Amino acid sequence: MLSTLSQYEFSMGKTLLVYDMNLREMENYEKIYKKIECSIAGAHEKIAECKKQILQAKRIRENRQEYDALAKVIQHHPDQHETLKELESLGKELEHLSHIKESVEDKLELGRKQFHVLLSTIHELQQTLENDEKLSEVEEAQESTMETDPKP
Repeated sequence: MLSTLSQYEFSMGKTLLVYDMNLREMENYEKIYKKIECSIAGAHEKIAECKKQILQAKRIRENRQEYDALAKVIQHHPDQHETLKELESLGKELEHLSHIKESVEDKLELGRKQFHVLLSTIHELQQTLENDEKLSEVEEAQESTMETDPKP
């Protein structure tokens, strides 16, 4: 009986040890589970941070591409100094052409005035010729009437 009792006590001690070991294992698993949850939460935060960095990198890349495109467009145009020189040159040319235009307009206006004077003179000459013709006709008529009418 003692040996049975001792076997029961041994079994009982062994069971208690296994139970304690199981409790410690459960606590250990709980700690591991909490560490894994913390790691997962940390990974989610890191993923969110990486997503933000990716979006920022995309924006930077797009801005650089836009900058490069604008730089290419700008390189095709002359710089400000050359543009100002060309603008000054074109201004001088425009001023010169304006003077030429004024000169041509003055000459044209003078030609118009002279043409108008010429036309007026021609018209006056025609009037004078017509008057002379009428006068000669009247004189001829008077002469012919004088020749046909004897003087007493």
